[in-house]
Amino acid sequence: MKFPNEEAVEGVLDAVPFPEFADVRYEPPAPAVDDPGAAARRELDALPLDSVPEGGRVAVGLGSRGIHDIVPIAAAVVDELRGRGFEPVAVPAMGSHGGATADGQRRTLGSLGLTEERLGCPIDARMETTVLGESDLGRPVHVSTAALEADGILVLNRVKPHTNFEGSVESGVCKMAAIGLGKQRGASAVHDAALVRSYVSAITSTFEVVRRETPFLGGLGIVENFYDRTAVVRGLPAESLPDAEGDLLERAREYMATLPYEEIDVLVVDEMGKDISGTGMDTNVIGRFRVLNEDDPERPEVKRIFARGLTEATHGNGHGIGLADVTTTGAVESLDLDQMYANALTSGSLSKSSLPVALPNDRLALTAALTSFGPYDPETAGVVWIRDTSHLSSFRVSPALVAEGGEHVTVEGRSRLAFDDGAARFEPIE
Repeated sequence: MKFPNEEAVEGVLDAVPFPEFADVRYEPPAPAVDDPGAAARRELDALPLDSVPEGGRVAVGLGSRGIHDIVPIAAAVVDELRGRGFEPVAVPAMGSHGGATADGQRRTLGSLGLTEERLGCPIDARMETTVLGESDLGRPVHVSTAALEADGILVLNRVKPHTNFEGSVESGVCKMAAIGLGKQRGASAVHDAALVRSYVSAITSTFEVVRRETPFLGGLGIVENFYDRTAVVRGLPAESLPDAEGDLLERAREYMATLPYEEIDVLVVDEMGKDISGTGMDTNVIGRFRVLNEDDPERPEVKRIFARGLTEATHGNGHGIGLADVTTTGAVESLDLDQMYANALTSGSLSKSSLPVALPNDRLALTAALTSFGPYDPETAGVVWIRDTSHLSSFRVSPALVAEGGEHVTVEGRSRLAFDDGAARFEPIE
């Protein structure tokens, strides 16, 4: 691939003054659980564990990224199951993640801190699945063979708005049971159905087969607050699902991290990655799904997105970079297309792995973003500059958004942009 050089781009883009920025704190109130591990132990009482024979094996589905307290919660669940006389085994329930290989899924769990040593139980990462039958949508329903060899199956997952769609069931226990436990083949089958019908119908129709044909016990639904700390842990027995997720989903909508602005001209994101969101950037923050047969969120309206780079923890998996309009050539060079395309081809979300306009450095990429949505004025352009879409308690905004104000937003300082060989940095204004 031949990237544009700096001289060629500067011949097309006119230099513009950049706005100064206010350094702001955004601190909405948020409930939190004092001891998530203890809450998880208690909530296991809600699951029908008495249906598992004494000494029976219980498969614990894990694998969703970005859950702050997943290690203490998962370790507490494993320890509690063993204390109640069962034999726990961890099973990656992450669809095609980890490059759709057993080693990759084991490494993905390890990157989350979920190792055999920390959990205190074996991890069975086999990718083989068993077909249980067909869903009402006519698609095969796959479930991990490792999970099916257990006497009981439960999953641990965060309940939150999904990054591809809105509906009565989004990310949570049902989705992990229907898609995550299906490994690559099962995930692909559900995504295929979703592209024709809808994600909600694809998930619920698949989940009904899983609940009927497997020893599925249910799971623990975790809701996080604005600061990514555990706000709720709740046991959800299989018989109560999918309806029981509704209340947790509403709480998650209320608590989730979002920006306090409905209209943004340019959103600059320092880092994106799978450790931040399954789509690299949380689509509920940036206001873009870009999914067939699904409408984008009404708010926020973001005209241009500049994704500066990837997190180290994403290991080159930049699936979701296609949600941005502009990036840098350095970010593109760091992409691992094997991982990205495994996600894109399994989910059918090809546009999320498409490459945005890639320019030689931050200065040129920011210039392109600022001057491509309409007439540009540094005093009136609404610019937000964030670390990533999971950390929104502090960020920078342009003067136009300072003037707009915002509930629970306070200005702590001011800064201006400077560039070292085109790479952006901020200098405080005294």
